[in-house]
Formats: sequence, C-alpha cells, structure tokens
Amino acid sequence: MSDFLPPGSTIGILGGGQLGRMLTMVARRMDYRVVSWIGGPDSGPAGLADAVIEEPFDSEEALEEFIAVSDVATVEFENIPKGLLENVAGSIPLYPSPQAIAICQHREREKRFLSENGFPCAKYFEIDSEDSLADALKELPKNGGILKTAEFGYDGKGQLPVSRDSAPESVWTQFDAPRAVLEEKIDLAGELSVLVVRDRVGQVECYDPVENYHRDHILDVSIVPAKFDPAILQQASEVAVGIAEALDYVGILAVEFFLSRDGRLLVNEMAPRPHNSGHHTIDACDTSQFEQQLRAITGLPIGSCRLHSPVVMLNLLGDVWIENDDTPKWDEVLAKSGTTLHLYGKHDARKGRKMGHLNITAASQDQVSETLREVRTILKMPEWTRV
Repeated sequence: MSDFLPPGSTIGILGGGQLGRMLTMVARRMDYRVVSWIGGPDSGPAGLADAVIEEPFDSEEALEEFIAVSDVATVEFENIPKGLLENVAGSIPLYPSPQAIAICQHREREKRFLSENGFPCAKYFEIDSEDSLADALKELPKNGGILKTAEFGYDGKGQLPVSRDSAPESVWTQFDAPRAVLEEKIDLAGELSVLVVRDRVGQVECYDPVENYHRDHILDVSIVPAKFDPAILQQASEVAVGIAEALDYVGILAVEFFLSRDGRLLVNEMAPRPHNSGHHTIDACDTSQFEQQLRAITGLPIGSCRLHSPVVMLNLLGDVWIENDDTPKWDEVLAKSGTTLHLYGKHDARKGRKMGHLNITAASQDQVSETLREVRTILKMPEWTRV
C-alpha cells in the first residue's frame, strides 16, 4: 500500500482504559506516537501514552488539541458520544467509522442492524414505556427474558431478568431507563466469540473462535481452540466476517455469540474495538489483536491470525488482590510453565474490576487446563470446570 501512515505518525485514542494501554504498547514498539483523550482523570492505564488529554469529551478546546496532534484516530471503548465521533471524523480519519461505532454502542440499533441484514440474533422487543413492556412480556417464550438498557451496558450491568408474569409497572419503575431492549432468555449450551480484522481496502482475516466462560456476568476464562462442533465454528466465523463487511468496518471487531441447547447460533453483541476475549492473541498468535488494530487503521497490511499453540486466557479481577491481602503470589504463578502476566497499571483493586489477565500456553489443551487449575488454586480463585 502506498498511503500508509509511517512510524513516527501519531495515533489518537479515545478512551483511557487497558485496551488503549495495550494498543499504546504496540505503537511504541513500532515507533508510533500516541495521544489518549480519556475524558477525565487518569486511573493508570493511559499513562504510557506520549500525551494524555483529561478534559471532558464535550470540551471544544480538547477536541481542537486532539485533532491537531493526531494523524488518525480510533476508540478503545464504544461509549463515546456520537457527536464527538462525527466531529473527529470530519477532520481526521477515524477507524472504525462513527456509523459502525454508533450501531455497536446502542442495543436497539445493533439488533435492528442484525435483523435487517439477516444475521441471527435472539428474539427481541424495543421498549420505551410501561405499555410497550406489557405488550412484549405477553410475547415472551416460557423461558422468560432479559430486559437490557439500550445504552451503556457491559459486564452484566443494566440488565434485569423478567418473565411473562412480571408486573410491567413495577419492572419499568425499577429499571429506570428511557429505552430498553427485551430479549428472550437463551437456554445456553455455550458462549463463544470471534475476532475479525478488516483493513481499509477490504482485506479480512479471522482469528480462531474463542470458547468463553463468565462468572458474575464478567468474562472469567477464554479457551482456544474452542470445543464446539467445527460446523458451528465455521458458521460463527462466516457471520463475523459478514458483519464486518456489512458495516464496511476498519479495524478489530469482536462478535460475541450464544449457542442455544436447541442448536441455534445467535449473535449476542458486537464490540467495535479490541476485546477481552482476544487477549490470548498477544502470546498465542502470530499477530496480536492490538497490532492488527494498529496495522488496519494506519493502512499497513494486516497480519496472520494463525494460532501457534493452545491457550487459556484468565481474567484477573480486583477480587484476586482482595483474597490475597493485596499481594498475589506472582512468583508461584510465573513458576508454572507457559504463564505470561499482563497487568494494566490500575491504581486501586476493587471487586469486579479488571486489573489484568494471565495467558497460559502449552503443547496440548490438557496441559493448559491443568496449569489453569493450579494457578486458580494459588490465586485463591473459585474452582473452574470446563463444561
């Protein structure tokens, strides 16, 4: 490609969390500069950037500064105001596009996009009042449903289980949101995700699908290769690629799926950025998801997604620090063969807060699983069994 941004150029990142931090680490290795506009005080992760803008996202002065110093921009979390995305894209290249991000950041727009483009998703209803909720509850399957906020929901936040017998007035008052999406509750056989990277000229590469396990609505463990039927894995990859192409997407896109016990593969949600379930790619793939993001947005050729060893990614939440009196036994953990520790530089450990992750690689899946069990014991984490 002849129009790529060379090393020495500046990448602007909207957001100040661990995803931006890991993208910054790749950028530094490849000699790109980074400015992070984080919209508030730095909690730790953004500190690796060459410059940090802490002013709120509605600051005109900060917008002018961000645009002036950035050659290209991207996001490290999706809940950036749509107007800001459009203002940035009006002055410098922004990948993925404001339109793609806007679809992924809003459940109603996301579900409509999936339905209108023929991608499989759970049965859903758009809710904007007690009356529309009452009508939707009558249509729920016997298994019930989950009421979800239209915006700003992640890691199980903004969700409420309901049934056909739920009282609409009580539920809507308790939920306290202007708009919501009511989805059928899925009888799960498993959860998986696919990360796909697409560049500025439409070239696409897809990572092996990831088998995911959650605890308290937060990702706990990701495993690759996934255990599911090869036909299911192939379908998931094809759907993820199809979504990226329908969005005219540039960068890393994560597509999360539910697999129901009656055999349906359903898109749960999409993330227009690197994703927690893709952290294994740092140590187990030819090219990490973060380098792919950098390559795609700067116009460099995207890299190979080849998996070179079985791997497990273990999320490290603040609970680990609390259970171990603020001093996890990293020496014992890292004495285990194939373990690689990634911490995010966050100042305070709190229950449920993502503080880091651990990748475990080995020659076989059995070895990986055994090391995972040993590590969880060392860190005083709950036992885990692969279903």
